[in-house]
Amino acid sequence: MTKIDEDALADAYNRALSLEKSGDFDAAAKAYADVLALDPEDHGGAAVRLASMGRGETPEKAPDAYVTTLFDQHAEVFDNVLVEQLGYCVPLLVRQRFQALGLGPFKRVLDLGCGTGLTGGALRDMAEDITGVDLSENMVEIAHDKELYETLYVAEAIDFLEDNDDEPFDLITATDVLPYLGALEPLFFGVGENLVAGGHFIFSSETLPEDTFAGRPFMVGPHQRFAHGAGYVRQRLDETGFDLVEMTDITVRMEEGEPIPGHLVLAKYRG
Repeated sequence: MTKIDEDALADAYNRALSLEKSGDFDAAAKAYADVLALDPEDHGGAAVRLASMGRGETPEKAPDAYVTTLFDQHAEVFDNVLVEQLGYCVPLLVRQRFQALGLGPFKRVLDLGCGTGLTGGALRDMAEDITGVDLSENMVEIAHDKELYETLYVAEAIDFLEDNDDEPFDLITATDVLPYLGALEPLFFGVGENLVAGGHFIFSSETLPEDTFAGRPFMVGPHQRFAHGAGYVRQRLDETGFDLVEMTDITVRMEEGEPIPGHLVLAKYRG
């Protein structure tokens, strides 16, 4: 691993960010290229910031180093910021949908991107055994302290799904995971390989108006998070062995006082 010049990286990143905020996207793109040259693993998320400005190719996913750094830094205040300040309530919406549809209790649940345990807490009394997976060690430590999960892993979600050889789950959740993924095939294939036939998969996604996508299946939105077209989500679910149970329009969270539109998607694995 190459040692990063932290001072030079901070200067380059601050310069790029300042240019981006000023609206000089061409100059910002060149500055972010300097950032990536100093930090190829991209702890600061330069690749997604470039994509959000319409510069460079849209990455297949947010860099692991960026996601890890972002959530490690915010772990201690995560619950307060996300729930109290940004109005995030997707885990409670998941619980409500299960209750409305008469689903559960569940024997084995896998909570991908478990974070500090918001979804685990919402489903705790509906599940016999819950496994949590998150890329941020700091987030997993907080989830562990809440004593919500039987098992916790620090791992990237798709890597975990590929490597897991334990018995399959009857429910897999992924709340607030898709905003850090572009292409969905690896996730959906991995989920299917870890579900029993007839098992359920529920996840949230963010979206944008159809004309904004301009024919693209997914893109990085103005807040550096991936948005997915509803048609693309439906198509990829079908192609990876899932039947769509329902796709509900939701407000995922607030951002700068504006609601972020998205979907809560429930699918059933054909096996």
